[in-house]
Amino acid sequence: MSYKAKINAVVSSLIIFTAVGAFIFFSGSFINSVNAALSSESSQSYSFCEDAKQKSNAVRIRYVTRNVISILKSRHYRAQKHDDDFSHKVFDKYLDMLDPSRIYFNQEDIKNLSKHYNKLDDMLEEGDASFAFEVFDLYKKRIGEYRDFAEKTLNAGFNFDREEYIIPDRRKAARAANYNDMLDLWRKNLKNELLNLRLYEKMMAENHDSSKETAEDKKIEKIRTLWDSKDPKAKILNHLKDINNEVSQKNILDVLDIYLTAVAQVYGPHSSYLSPKSNEDFDIRMSLSLSGIGATLTSEDGLIRVVEIVPGGPAAKDGRLKKEDRIIAVGQGKNGKMVDVVNMSVSNAVKLIRGKEGSVVRLAILPGDKGKNAKPQFIEIVRQKVELKEAGAKGSIRTIGKDAVQKKIGVIKIPSFYMDFEGAFAGRKDYRSVTRDVDKILADFKKEKVDGIVIDLRANGGGSLLEAIQLAGLFINGPVVQIRDRNGRLAVRNDRDNNYIAYDGPMVILNSRMSASASEIFSGAMRDYQRAFIVGDSGSFGKGTVLEVIKLNDLFSLIPINFDAGSLQYESSVFYRVNGSSVQQLGIAADIAIPSLTEEMEIGERFSKNHLPWDEIDALPYKRYYRNFDQILVELQKKSA
Repeated sequence: MSYKAKINAVVSSLIIFTAVGAFIFFSGSFINSVNAALSSESSQSYSFCEDAKQKSNAVRIRYVTRNVISILKSRHYRAQKHDDDFSHKVFDKYLDMLDPSRIYFNQEDIKNLSKHYNKLDDMLEEGDASFAFEVFDLYKKRIGEYRDFAEKTLNAGFNFDREEYIIPDRRKAARAANYNDMLDLWRKNLKNELLNLRLYEKMMAENHDSSKETAEDKKIEKIRTLWDSKDPKAKILNHLKDINNEVSQKNILDVLDIYLTAVAQVYGPHSSYLSPKSNEDFDIRMSLSLSGIGATLTSEDGLIRVVEIVPGGPAAKDGRLKKEDRIIAVGQGKNGKMVDVVNMSVSNAVKLIRGKEGSVVRLAILPGDKGKNAKPQFIEIVRQKVELKEAGAKGSIRTIGKDAVQKKIGVIKIPSFYMDFEGAFAGRKDYRSVTRDVDKILADFKKEKVDGIVIDLRANGGGSLLEAIQLAGLFINGPVVQIRDRNGRLAVRNDRDNNYIAYDGPMVILNSRMSASASEIFSGAMRDYQRAFIVGDSGSFGKGTVLEVIKLNDLFSLIPINFDAGSLQYESSVFYRVNGSSVQQLGIAADIAIPSLTEEMEIGERFSKNHLPWDEIDALPYKRYYRNFDQILVELQKKSA
């Protein structure tokens, strides 16, 4: 069987096994809890649901909440007792997720909300998420109040001769005692923000070197000048308007996303509930593709601004939509009603612009190069599958050294361990995966006869476990990782093709504090096999848990549910290197550490609340590839020092 055929078979069987296994395990408990949710007359009151859909929305919330709790209790690696202590953790986590800087909720607010402090565990068991909406309503109110306060305060001005202090990082600071103290904190926060903007603009003006700008840079800067307010006060208010739009337009599942993620993170820092929108974004990140027009958007001063046009996408091929254009309305099909997207959150605008492949979307735009007085123009674009090629693995060859000792080094930058699971499951021959892309890059390197390769994982936060194993298989043969589930059962995952090695030459892996999870599986295996030297920060992120993603709707085939319930991502197991060491907290140590900014930042598992501790198990028998590896390393360390 060929390499491509084998990987297809592996992917398909793994996906089928995971889906079927999950359904068999949950079908009974899910049906019971669903029937209870559907048959109960909900007494919960949600301000988000005060319309004709109130009852159905309440049932939806109850249904999703109960089943997320059911999965976490029965499948998460860490068992949790649902008691008052659990309730306290959920309470604190949710408030901190909404208000990490502790500027929107004061101590009087916490006191008023404390009636729920010991009850959230029981409420969650019943599917009652009313606490989430009560708190979010207050949060939304405070966001609006802060914006109004900012407008009055900024217009009144500040006395910068007065000596005052503010704590920039308020994650551990005490909340304001009451509303009046909170207003004083808001005033200081605005004063600090205004001062920072003024200093930043002064610094940029003093250090600006126009000679280094490309023609494209100068063009974009000229357009930005037409739209940007030069007044720092206006910039702050415009930013607050965008925040207010985003918060005020969240729907019930968006809010539930935040709350149930807070609940899940009491179990583990990488567990989360994914609303349908978050789930769609997750699928896009994994498959590196979407159905749309191929444009990156942001919200700025209430308008949807085009940040980038994806090369090769429908918008790029059409040619009329440009970087820095503003989208003010969106229509579906050739005759659909145009929907005003001015002051619409960017997430809701994106929902309107994405759509089924082959369908038409109509856009009303203000050309960026015409400024704020631009007249609207209307364009039609046929949505197509957009390949996010810029987010995939990339290879380049660099020549280093001098004259007779010049060497050709192949550099492979891998942003994530991506894989198009849907395409693989459907048996598409052209589905994207990091292993496939790297295999092609290595074939090109082989033709160019490179002397060594560097694999850059410095910003790689992980991805598919299967891809970490398959990628390792391009360089080694044998076991890659050990996985232990919540019941203590141990499984060894091997490279599936022991007859294929894509590259057997010298190799260096670049790691940083941001290299996590699947990156650590790959680099850990390469280091244990003495296949590569690790260079970069003293250690990687230290995430040694395996995440499982369950799409709730996949478990509902026996139940009449007519809405998208989203997904749950949770830590189902822990992985260990072939040498028996966990990756938790410690990460993968560098053979040669190089000073860097990320080395000094609070990045890593050890800074995450509720993380699992480091431990170790028995090592596996495995092959060391270079007998003189340690001697070479000592020499390299001396030269590097």
